[in-house]
Amino acid sequence: MPRKSTRNAQGGGSIRQRKDGTWEGRYTVGRDPGTGKQIQKSVYAGTQREVRQLLQQKTKAIDEGSYTEPAKMTVGQWLEVWHAEYLGGVKQATVAHYRSHIETNLKPHIGAVKLAALKPHQVQSLYNKLLRSESNPKGLSAKTIKNLHGVLHKAMKQAVMLGYIKVNPTDACVLPRVEKKEVSFLEQDSVKALLKAIEGHRFEKVYKVDLFTGMRQGEILGLTWDCVDFDTGILTVNKQLQKEHIKGGKYSLVSCKTDRVRRIKPASFIMDTLRQQRAKQNEDKLRAGSAWANDWNLVFTNEIGDHLCAPTVYNHFKRIVEQIGLPSVRFHDMRHTYAVISLQNGDDIKTVQANVGHATAAFTLDVYGHVSQKMQQDSADRMQGYFDSLNA
Repeated sequence: MPRKSTRNAQGGGSIRQRKDGTWEGRYTVGRDPGTGKQIQKSVYAGTQREVRQLLQQKTKAIDEGSYTEPAKMTVGQWLEVWHAEYLGGVKQATVAHYRSHIETNLKPHIGAVKLAALKPHQVQSLYNKLLRSESNPKGLSAKTIKNLHGVLHKAMKQAVMLGYIKVNPTDACVLPRVEKKEVSFLEQDSVKALLKAIEGHRFEKVYKVDLFTGMRQGEILGLTWDCVDFDTGILTVNKQLQKEHIKGGKYSLVSCKTDRVRRIKPASFIMDTLRQQRAKQNEDKLRAGSAWANDWNLVFTNEIGDHLCAPTVYNHFKRIVEQIGLPSVRFHDMRHTYAVISLQNGDDIKTVQANVGHATAAFTLDVYGHVSQKMQQDSADRMQGYFDSLNA
């Protein structure tokens, strides 16, 4: 049964359990200058522990003089609070992505609006204004608008949970349709041209391993030797090399995009390539002497054991594909190429999903649902063979 009595919470205020099972925390923000009575506000949460934490945050802000009453808080002020206090479990790259949207697309347009006064039509008007169109060619794509909406929706949802606003003004918005783009991949002739073009290049082994494992760029640059098992021929993909999305940001090893560890068993020539890389790295280590510093035990490093810089690897790749007449090919297209080659050579969708690290096979099927010319021809040949067998 809900607890009817209230009790003091750490950091000031009181808490009680409501009839619906949720918890309410009440705190004092000052006194009414006319009546002298205390002005109390409430926060709400699903557990006693959560509401106690919220109370501590509020009372601390009041003591430090940084508290702003929700009724007076602007959208911009709330976005700052939300970004600073409520993204503890979010990946660093995602937090930086949210910050970019807040500073570039939200605060300049609706930051001065009172939080409690923000209306759905104002949000919809913002999306419409920012959307790319014939009259606004430099606007945001439909996908970016969707991502922007996700940021604002999360922030407003938290404001509702705290009781700052009654309804989420983003719930009623209509988002533009996101057109699905077919993935780009290299056909067989282009794969041959690329392999020939990278022969002897300083990043030849990086590109080759990536093309035939389907790893993301950050994953291959963050591959460590303890994740390479030459006895079983298995690679463990459990982290990626990533740079902070700020000026002068540092590189670090973080979890993979889906937070899932996956194991890949590549073709034997890829394991041979990695053996060659290990031998080359040992030679670099001998030449570097005391300057060697591969503290992360990375597979792919520069001449003194430091990590490779993603933009450098990417820019060299772009120069190579431009030289062979494929200027539109991106580094990420090698990942798509691996998946398509796998499907063309008979791998089932579940195996491809596991190898590329998609969350579900359904997503893999959605991404690679288009059929290449070779796969279409193979399908037609099989059907012809079946028909011929009926008349044999």
